[in-house]
Amino acid sequence: MSLGKGRRAQGRTRVLPGTEAGATAATGRIRSWVLAVGLALLSTLVVLLDLATGDDLRVIPLLVVVPALASVFCTLRQTVWVAVWITVVVVGSGLGGDGTFWDFVFGIGFTVLACALGVAACAARIRHATEMARLRSAAVALQRQILRPLPVVTDQVFAYGLYEPIEEDRFVGGDIYEVVQSPYGTRVIIGDVQGKGLPAIGAGFAAIAAFREAAVREPTLTGVVEALEDAVVRHNVFSAQTGEAERFVTALILGFDEGGDVHAVNCGHLPPRLLHQGRSSAVPLDRTSVPLGLAGLSRESRAEESFALPPEATLLVVTDGVTEARDAARDFYPFDQRLGDWAGHGPRELLDALHVDLEKFTGGIRRDDVAALALRRAPGDGRPRPTAAAEEARPVAGAVSD
Repeated sequence: MSLGKGRRAQGRTRVLPGTEAGATAATGRIRSWVLAVGLALLSTLVVLLDLATGDDLRVIPLLVVVPALASVFCTLRQTVWVAVWITVVVVGSGLGGDGTFWDFVFGIGFTVLACALGVAACAARIRHATEMARLRSAAVALQRQILRPLPVVTDQVFAYGLYEPIEEDRFVGGDIYEVVQSPYGTRVIIGDVQGKGLPAIGAGFAAIAAFREAAVREPTLTGVVEALEDAVVRHNVFSAQTGEAERFVTALILGFDEGGDVHAVNCGHLPPRLLHQGRSSAVPLDRTSVPLGLAGLSRESRAEESFALPPEATLLVVTDGVTEARDAARDFYPFDQRLGDWAGHGPRELLDALHVDLEKFTGGIRRDDVAALALRRAPGDGRPRPTAAAEEARPVAGAVSD
């Protein structure tokens, strides 16, 4: 969700996610004047070539492929005009030819049929593209409804976020995150569902729903994780009954209390990064266990471990959409190297820099969701804490959660 009033106003005028493909199909990829000039030149060239070859080799019938090509790149109106133009050229050429009457009738009939098929193909392409755009928009909107708007301010934590869902239907992922204030402190989860598409969103929703309930009910972090494990297993049983593939969820579950340490249970997820005093480092978690949904394959039970989080330090947790992003040369994003350059940034500026740099590195072409949380301890010295609304109203240098 947008973090500034200005960005919220800007977002209302923006095209909905997933509609770009449908809009491109409806408006076409070729300007009308370019199409008209190209069509005129092509027709002139083919007619002159046909006159040069005479009756020995008729070239005019080759023009029937033009409407088929136009149906791939042009709008429906452009394709209709191309079909009409080609029909006129073929008819005019046939009237001036020396063929028989039946040759003329057959040629006209074949041209009209080919042009009609081109127009029908264009209409079918635009209809399919529009439907897929609507499905993509619905999938992305569903993701955004499942996940909490950021930032979130609790008694223990300031949580800022970056969330960029992929908008292509076959790449829609299942990145999840949540921040919950509980009687036992603040509980945080960030995770990534195996696989893509709407089934991945369903598995992510099952994990998020279980976390929201268990985070305020279970006194221990391992108890929260056990509840998540049960939820993912139940979801997989239901998926198997309906013919869907079973899925697992990599997740990092964090607990913040009034002390100076952070409690963590890592279920196959990326370790967090700690940025403090101008330095960036990966937090060593030695008890990483299997992802959620796979506990039955491991003999070891999940265990909680702790690490220190200084008051002015930032804890950054991300999904593999960040670490496995690639550029045009298929090189991986140098995540830790970049963090070293931004180690002196605050949480908000850190996510701004990460968002801009990822877009630049990938050229705007991504194959996975991107989710990141920048967490900083709330002051414990009695100073008033800003509300979530006040934090959201602060100006932002770049989009950090949309």
